[in-house]
Amino acid sequence: MPPRNTLQEQFVLHWGEMGARWGINRTVAQVHALLHISEDPLTAEEIADALRVARSNVSTSIRELQAWGLVRPVHVLGDRRQHFTSVKDVWEMFRIIVDERKKREIDPTMDLLRQCISQLDKSNTADAHTRERLQELYLFFAAIDAIYTDVRKLSPATLRKLMKARGAFHRLLSNKQTRSAEPDAAT
Repeated sequence: MPPRNTLQEQFVLHWGEMGARWGINRTVAQVHALLHISEDPLTAEEIADALRVARSNVSTSIRELQAWGLVRPVHVLGDRRQHFTSVKDVWEMFRIIVDERKKREIDPTMDLLRQCISQLDKSNTADAHTRERLQELYLFFAAIDAIYTDVRKLSPATLRKLMKARGAFHRLLSNKQTRSAEPDAAT
């Protein structure tokens, strides 16, 4: 069982709170946090003891995390019990989370918007205002989806470089905006 380190507990509790704010079950998020910071794979019993939650709650949480692809079972030599570990690479972890959120939230929303727009296009009583509002939403989600698709193709190493370069990119844009806002000296 992992040591009851107050910093670890603080992180696990915070991750659980953040998970709840993101619409994830608090215990699911806490199990994920514990596995993420644990040096060694843990059994469901060790997780239940560390989090002081029911073993059945841990089993349900692990199944959900496995469905997301964030946790996987591992075998430990000399121990017949099943142990679990999480994806340790933060970039990969967030890629998985974004993939799942997109699949569960963005894709169904885009499908619904397409259906609604199509029905409005076929309707005898065309509601131009509603169609315009839905089309604007759809185009927004389509743009986000296109950006996501482009970013999704990048390797974690490229993403890290891109994040490091964001400061220079921001300065470049800020300088261009400042120069374009300055009055022309020739006039």
